[in-house]
Amino acid sequence: MKRSLLPPLLLAMLCCLAIGTRADEASALPRSTPERQGVSSSAILAFITAADHDIDTMHSFMLLRHGQVIAESWWRPFDAKTPHMFYSLSKSFTSTAVGLAIAEGKLSLDDEVVKAFPEDAPAEPSANLRSLRVRDLLRMLAGHQTEVPIWDDKPGQANEAWTKRFFAQPIAFKPGTRFLYDSPATYMLSAMVQKATGESVLAYLKPRLFDPIGYADPTWTASPQGISAGAFGLMGRTEDIARFGQLYLQKGAWQGRQLIPASWVEQATTLQTGNGSNPKSDWDQGYCFQFWRCRNHAYRGDGAFGQYCIVMPDNDAVIAITSGVHDMQAVLNLVWDKLLPAMKAEALPEDAGAVHALQSAISGLTVSMPAGQPASSLAASVSGIWYAMPENDRGITAVALDASATATALLVRTAAGETRTPIGIGSWSQPGPGFANGIERMLSVPAHPLVAASGAWTAEQVFTVKLALSQTPFSSTLTLTFHDHQLTLASQHNVAFGPTRLPELTGQAASGK
Repeated sequence: MKRSLLPPLLLAMLCCLAIGTRADEASALPRSTPERQGVSSSAILAFITAADHDIDTMHSFMLLRHGQVIAESWWRPFDAKTPHMFYSLSKSFTSTAVGLAIAEGKLSLDDEVVKAFPEDAPAEPSANLRSLRVRDLLRMLAGHQTEVPIWDDKPGQANEAWTKRFFAQPIAFKPGTRFLYDSPATYMLSAMVQKATGESVLAYLKPRLFDPIGYADPTWTASPQGISAGAFGLMGRTEDIARFGQLYLQKGAWQGRQLIPASWVEQATTLQTGNGSNPKSDWDQGYCFQFWRCRNHAYRGDGAFGQYCIVMPDNDAVIAITSGVHDMQAVLNLVWDKLLPAMKAEALPEDAGAVHALQSAISGLTVSMPAGQPASSLAASVSGIWYAMPENDRGITAVALDASATATALLVRTAAGETRTPIGIGSWSQPGPGFANGIERMLSVPAHPLVAASGAWTAEQVFTVKLALSQTPFSSTLTLTFHDHQLTLASQHNVAFGPTRLPELTGQAASGK
């Protein structure tokens, strides 16, 4: 039976779901409604509801089907326009640069790594180091027994080249024989591209990849030697991740141009080495050339704490996600459980009620905020009082809470100066300069990250504030407990490469405000 045409007002409402905040940009990906591309809005709603309830913490989600964006959402204070850290999702972009350099005849899979850097190589390289090739780096088969972070400065070695540090690591196993997820190996790929092309991976990819697909203003952390970090450090927007995934889904073709050889896309996303046998783990399905194989015949690039570019060729779909999660497998489980079964071969009847319910849910998404009261009888007596803190490794010298009737803010003094971080009560403040609680010292975090804050009185003497660094996977929860002219500051990060709970600090009130 022929489907009736939709009234203009209903059509506008349906399209509003997919258009999002970037529809007025000429470079935006095309938008459609879920049902037109064979996915029910109710299934997407089930995914978003489960992610919001069960995953801590989602930042963004974008679903493409048949080349069309059919759903997109951000959890406040995260948004469509602010770049987000990719961490190891950067590796898949480095792999792309290697593929392009090979296509241009500037590199080959069999190039010997040590020969490219004679100035940094040991005087007598081991047999294993001499046999290390580009293909071994791509497959994470460099032969190391453990990963040694080459970016961690050692006393007296701050200016030492990262390539030299890499060569100093013993290669215990014959390259090509033992899998180890090894970020220094990806850095060496970046260094190989720069050595071969004369440009950093960032500069090399700009005219060949970033500009053609509309990836706006990419930034990439570099080593002191000016080499893109390769394994991490790339930042971009959720839609930039989606564009990259769609390019790979299209076998390297974009708007009539072949940006990446289709043969490289096939090789880079095909199983290259086994790495486990657990059928329920998406980290045991094998490794490619800086991409992971997934269950359900999919593949992905991913980064620490939940940055995903999932490509599903069997379903003609791409999923882009940014987050700050402990359990990365849980996010993928939701994709397979909620979204995969909903992808149908044919268009579905339009469902205005489901679309409206989905749009309503998306508009109200927010990262969880402290639950409590907006005011306390104690607030006036402690507002503006500075509490001097004992010496600590975060460099905090004093803390104050401005709990005035007109505004709430966290004030912190460190050796670098004083910061004032506005705090939303029952909402998130606008991201801007603020106190980052030491997160800015984590690997590849911007030196002055944007901070949004939300707070509440969680007890009569306790004010809790959550700091969300909106360009990163990280947030911190600070608990300020006021008692007898003292302030105890307890804090912890949501995720970290080390301990998440920080030592408590107890400070004494100064003699005046």
